[in-house]
Amino acid sequence: MSNMGKPSHEEAEYFTKIEMEKRQAMAEKVKSAMKAEELEKLKALHWHHCAKCGFEMHSVVFKGVTIEKCPHCGGIYLDAGELEQLAGKEGGFVSAVLSIFKT
Repeated sequence: MSNMGKPSHEEAEYFTKIEMEKRQAMAEKVKSAMKAEELEKLKALHWHHCAKCGFEMHSVVFKGVTIEKCPHCGGIYLDAGELEQLAGKEGGFVSAVLSIFKT
């Protein structure tokens, strides 16, 4: 049985990484085009609000790490480095997932 048409795991990972790089570049373009004042207004509108449902996030301590959790939908926001703190420095799966998003 052939795997024709279905990308391998490595191919899917590669294209995901390329797509994330394109999105990061586009976000940087938009950010540089916006004035600092506009960025501050945008930040104030969304600060500590859930990306999924818009409710205000609440800080909770989980396994010694302060994370933000939405009381409405249960969504969780992790700051840079918090996933590594929670999952361990060299978790194979976590490292693989994070490598997709690093440029």
